[in-house]
Amino acid sequence: MRLSRSLSITSLSGLPLWEEESLPVQDLLLFEVSWEVTNKVGGIYTVIQTKAKITVDEWGENYIMMGPYYEHNFKTQVEKCEPPNQAIKAAMDSLINNGCQVHFGRWLIEGSPYVILFDIGAAAWNLDRWKGDLWNACSIGLPYHDREANDSLIFGSLVAWFFKELTDQLQDKPSVIAHFHEWQAGSGLVLSRSRKIPLATVFTTHATLLGRYLCAGNADFYNNLDKFNIDQEAGERQIYHRYCLERAAVHCAHVFTTVSQITAVEANHMLHRQPDVVTPNGLNVRKFSAMHEFQNMHSMNKAKIQEFVRGHFYGHLDFNLEKTLFFFIAGRYEFSNKGADLFLESLSRLNYLLRVHKSDVTVVVFFIMPAKTNNFNVESLKGQAVRKQLWDTAQSVKEKFGKRLYESLLRGEIPDMSKILDRDDFTIMKRAIYATQRHSFPPVTTHNMLDDSTDPILSNIRRIGLFNGRNDRVKIVFHPEFLSSTSPLLPMDYEEFVRGCHLGVFPSYYEPWGYTPGECTVMGIPSVTTNLSGFGCFMEEHVSDPSEYGIYIVDRRFRSADESCNQLTQFMFSFCQQSRRQRIIQRNRTERLSDLLDWRYLGRFYMHARHLALSRSFPGKFKMDHLNLAPVSFRYPRPASVPPSPSASLHSTPHHSDEEDDDTYDEEEEAERDRQNIKAPFTLGAEPEGKRTYVCPSDITWLGASNSDAENCPLIYIKKN
Repeated sequence: MRLSRSLSITSLSGLPLWEEESLPVQDLLLFEVSWEVTNKVGGIYTVIQTKAKITVDEWGENYIMMGPYYEHNFKTQVEKCEPPNQAIKAAMDSLINNGCQVHFGRWLIEGSPYVILFDIGAAAWNLDRWKGDLWNACSIGLPYHDREANDSLIFGSLVAWFFKELTDQLQDKPSVIAHFHEWQAGSGLVLSRSRKIPLATVFTTHATLLGRYLCAGNADFYNNLDKFNIDQEAGERQIYHRYCLERAAVHCAHVFTTVSQITAVEANHMLHRQPDVVTPNGLNVRKFSAMHEFQNMHSMNKAKIQEFVRGHFYGHLDFNLEKTLFFFIAGRYEFSNKGADLFLESLSRLNYLLRVHKSDVTVVVFFIMPAKTNNFNVESLKGQAVRKQLWDTAQSVKEKFGKRLYESLLRGEIPDMSKILDRDDFTIMKRAIYATQRHSFPPVTTHNMLDDSTDPILSNIRRIGLFNGRNDRVKIVFHPEFLSSTSPLLPMDYEEFVRGCHLGVFPSYYEPWGYTPGECTVMGIPSVTTNLSGFGCFMEEHVSDPSEYGIYIVDRRFRSADESCNQLTQFMFSFCQQSRRQRIIQRNRTERLSDLLDWRYLGRFYMHARHLALSRSFPGKFKMDHLNLAPVSFRYPRPASVPPSPSASLHSTPHHSDEEDDDTYDEEEEAERDRQNIKAPFTLGAEPEGKRTYVCPSDITWLGASNSDAENCPLIYIKKN
């Protein structure tokens, strides 16, 4: 059976279709193994959960996920059922008869995939024996005190045991593909390969272990990739055994993938293997039937945030909420890795620029990063209570006013406005006004912090002096908890909050992919990212002028920290200078990029990885065509309403033209013209003789074989412009 190689990155409107034969899924079984199946720990949970639907649509009942069993997660997320495949049932029974506990069911998420969950605690009595098996297989020893590493070995050993029983039951048909995510599942891959279990294996690293540790330690990571003594660095951080597991899994896999080009460069240095396929992370994109429905959702949710701001800043609400912009940063509390340090310094400079230029724009910035707290801040709760009291007072006075006005008009009289409200009404209103007096600044945090004096965000706020003073044009609200619709302070879910904001700012130093700016894009909210995040690299590579689409990319790789800070400040200042109409146009353009991030398109990179794994593990049954193709170049064009002049690329805001001021801008018309623009330049054709060039590996995205295989087959890549 011959499999064709991919011709284009995606099937966006106007682009060539992905011409790759579908696998005979009825003759295959696909298993996806991860520590985060039904078990939310980090971003990999989002990848697996959102990708499930398109995988189930392709594979049906031949797609099964595998993860650890936790009783609470199983009871709340999984519907228990019997395996539809008798070979899977027999393999599970074999483990159960030998004293292990294995659970099967449907994960209650979109797509409802089957899951096999292994009880780690019930099999812990085998740990010493399995440590010996791992040592005999690859000479990696695990210390007794590393609970996470020991649990991952138990999990991996159970997975390898299951695959051995399953393949013994299946014999040669159907063939089995096993896709492992991250080092916690790596021991299962290593043991399966060492025991020569007939599997096609794929291993995906979403971020290298050592890379995350080094960046958290403020190392100049990307400028010293080739200078680190990897073994020494891992040993000093007491993660050498974990690093060895990760590296062994990478080199044992038939196909090694990672989630972004920047992580591919990192993996090549840290793990000493060039990824075979880059598999970008996607999202399930739901398009609204009405073109501007997402704009209406922005307005509704912005009103909810404005209500919170009215309460939080009571007594200091001397700025116009209609000219107030809401920025935010969200994610794990990794102060340097997530770029909170750069963001705070940029906010200080932005505050200075807005004051110097006497701007009437106010920026309220939210930090949504979970930290250690003991309760809500009393001042924050009081602010919302004062706001509600004012609202109730206004409603009662309005009701009296309306009734008296109605009665006066019924009598055919023009009411005397000085008599329509009596003295008691004025007294009530005066008391309400006096209740809003405040002699302290609005708090910069909504909760009582346990480590107030040493908290990185609060310490830097003190350093830059942004205390929400009356003269400050930049106000800060640190919300050290994940958002919830049941919160008494800010009763909004994360999605509602994002839709209500104007700009997401994520100037990360270490971000293998970055779901937060991707979520902003899908919701039509402009965002700031960096060229050190996978998302930023992806957009820089595939969009001609990202800033025109509301994707601002800060250069943190080739500029100094001060230069990057100035660039971020300029992006935010330029955004503050946009008119309301320009922001609406930009949100339309941002939302149009959501197709780029849809799993319906990005999921095809995973398809390609599986094809490649089958051709390498079962070369007699599956062959991949090595087509002699010209390199495929794909760049999403500049918006049609933006003139293709050199000057246009200098602006980081949508092009402000008289045409737009005259209300002749048509979103549907521009979107259609963009689709037409895509069609012409990106057709596939033969490359003229004598014009074939090869570029540096750092300038290409590999879609096929590894470096060694590239010598024996044509190179197929997407070349950066």
